[in-house]
Amino acid sequence: MSDEQEKGSATRVVEAGRRKAWTQGIVSAPVWRASTMLFDTVGDLRDATRRPDDGLYYGRRGSPTQWSLADALTALEPGAAGTTLHASGLAAITTALLAVLEPGDELLMTDSTYEPTRTFCDGLLKRLGIATRYYDPCVRGDGIAALFGPKTKAIFLESPGSLTFEVQDVPALCAAARARGVVSLIDNTWATPLLFPAIERGVDISILACTKYVVGHSDVMMGSATARPGLFERVRKTSQVMGQCVSPDDAFLASRGLRTMAVRLRQHGAAALEIARWLQRQPGVVTVLHPALPDTPGHDLFERDFLGAAGLFAFAIDGDDDARVRLVDALQHFGIGFSWGGFESLALPIDPERTRTAVPWRSPGKMIRLQIGLEDTADLISDLNQALHAAAQQG
Repeated sequence: MSDEQEKGSATRVVEAGRRKAWTQGIVSAPVWRASTMLFDTVGDLRDATRRPDDGLYYGRRGSPTQWSLADALTALEPGAAGTTLHASGLAAITTALLAVLEPGDELLMTDSTYEPTRTFCDGLLKRLGIATRYYDPCVRGDGIAALFGPKTKAIFLESPGSLTFEVQDVPALCAAARARGVVSLIDNTWATPLLFPAIERGVDISILACTKYVVGHSDVMMGSATARPGLFERVRKTSQVMGQCVSPDDAFLASRGLRTMAVRLRQHGAAALEIARWLQRQPGVVTVLHPALPDTPGHDLFERDFLGAAGLFAFAIDGDDDARVRLVDALQHFGIGFSWGGFESLALPIDPERTRTAVPWRSPGKMIRLQIGLEDTADLISDLNQALHAAAQQG
């Protein structure tokens, strides 16, 4: 076990990626803005060309600002070989998939996946001759072996799903995949490696929308793909061929957000669970989907595999869309918008049945997804209480 792995996760969040050669002793890695790197001699240029990832070479390959962030994210995933940075979470997903798939291959995709991922699979991957087969995120036991076909080369997981919050049996799925030479990938944005160390649980490539909890302030778009040995080079080469890079200013902001991610996640998670339990007791609320609640599919797996809960969950009300609109519009402390993981609370009407294909989704009511921010929990509960009353009024 490495020194990094022996440290607690919160300690790694604070200390990782701060090599003195990069930071020059400064606590936060400085912002190195550069496109062109100058060499003293042609010999130095040729040496760098032979090893372009070993140091300063060209701006697209990064500088200590980006390297520091990538190094820190790698340290959060015990067993990982390295991390690539991307312009968004979706860019990280698409690049990682293109790194491991070729024309004629089949991809197994969880039916609970993030909608833009589904759009990529049904669009560009299909045009490239790569087939996508969607599977039930709740599959377990004998059903796992039945998933894989002769052309299956990768399986993609999202646990929990970011709309319907099913928890997948990640270790079993990944073990079955590895036994068949199939690469496993996961969108681990909900939990981050702090709550679910994906590679340690058997995943080959762990992907984050750093836009969310890593950045934590809703002001940067970024993604990352962290891979185990044997796959990291494939992801990095694909990323480089596609011209993937992030700005040093954005990398600096993500690194700054990362240092407080552990403490923020604890607050997000504690507040969200308190609010979820409160919603369960409210008239007019027909279901609450939160992995830490016993009624959510895969709760036993959550108890077994996760180290805590994050701040995103959903609930459904007994009413029509007009009632849902009245509820969301009445909220004062919740913004209406996409994404999550920032300091502010958000509410979003969702309709998962639109996109499910492998297993029909039957919602017991009109659903709303909540991102619980860092406001006082009592204020958020009071706000939801008055909004629930507004929803109950006749339109």
